[in-house]
Amino acid sequence: MSQEKESTIGNTFIEFLLVLVKYRKFLVIFVTLITVTTTTYSIIAPKWYKATVSVFPSEKTDFLSALTGLSGLARNLSTARGLSALTGEPTELDKYVAILKSATITDDVIQKFDLRRVYKMEDEYYEDVVRKWQKNLQLNIEDEGNLTITVFDRDPQRAANIANYLVEKLNEVNTRLNITNAKANREFVEKRYQQNLEDIQRLEEDMKLFQQRYGVVAVPEQLEATVKSMAEIYLDMYKKEIEYNVIKQNYGEDHPLTKLSKLNYDELKKKIDQLNYGTDISLKDTKLLIPFKEAPQLSNEYLKIYRNLEIQYKILEFIQPLYEQAKVEEVRNTPSVLVLDKAGPPEKKAKPRIRVYFLLGFVGSLIVGIFISFLLELFSRLKATDPERYNYLVSWLRIGIFRKIIH
Repeated sequence: MSQEKESTIGNTFIEFLLVLVKYRKFLVIFVTLITVTTTTYSIIAPKWYKATVSVFPSEKTDFLSALTGLSGLARNLSTARGLSALTGEPTELDKYVAILKSATITDDVIQKFDLRRVYKMEDEYYEDVVRKWQKNLQLNIEDEGNLTITVFDRDPQRAANIANYLVEKLNEVNTRLNITNAKANREFVEKRYQQNLEDIQRLEEDMKLFQQRYGVVAVPEQLEATVKSMAEIYLDMYKKEIEYNVIKQNYGEDHPLTKLSKLNYDELKKKIDQLNYGTDISLKDTKLLIPFKEAPQLSNEYLKIYRNLEIQYKILEFIQPLYEQAKVEEVRNTPSVLVLDKAGPPEKKAKPRIRVYFLLGFVGSLIVGIFISFLLELFSRLKATDPERYNYLVSWLRIGIFRKIIH
């Protein structure tokens, strides 16, 4: 059985070779003609050049990272992948790609460089011009953390000009977006900062009136320790509050980061309530921190003022530098990306590539030529063995071709 199978395979291969030998002249002429045609086309076809510019994100202080503490961790990872590895969010370079593909920059480039005329599409739909432009634009985020912007054009100088212009527009649009976002952050922090100043002024006035009314009250060391500990906890709570509001403003209320920040804020607030009312189980067997409700009325009144004032001072220490940073971010106009390699006019064409067209013409014509050879052999054998079916098939094909020519 195995020998019969091997014999059949051998006979089939020999028959395959015999057909190729029989139509060798046709194959040589057909393959040569198609290969020469495709190669000639690649030589005389309009030449396309590509210009590439490579950019890196500029170093900057991230307002959100300053709150969440992610900036230091992100710097230990790849420049392009660090933050996304922690949060699953698009990276800064992904944002740059989205900006470069936006309709704003696309329309600007098409109008500035008159690409409708360059592409000879004056009578075509504008959407077709956009698709043509997008085919001639390549954006790649490299593993090294840089972004490459490649532009194809028939004019090498224009290709370089467009690539460099895209970097200018990227800086312009991204700076405008950053300023808009920084303004919203500054307005929120400023509102909280002004509230903090008003609270301090009010509490200092309350403390002054209290001391004038009752004199100086000596606070026990345990209660003083309680106040300072509570001040630190309240500071953490207000940090979490600001962090939650900023994340919600940047990512939306339903984002996982927003929900996680809200959960942290609620848990810390719950802990503070337990400490205030003496319901914290962890403090059941210790008297180091005394609940405020157990203090004498006079001392309690003093401690409330003192505690709130300490809290506001701690908040001021945190929020004042943050407020100054937010103001700087709002007016900062530094470039978003730094140019590593500026695009210059290329000397060598990028497409059509002669070698590629030669290989495509040769391989494609060889496959098609072999198919045609076997088709001719099939018709030849059909004519010899079944002339009636052969004549019917030929007449059917002629009628079909004639109908196509008419229509």
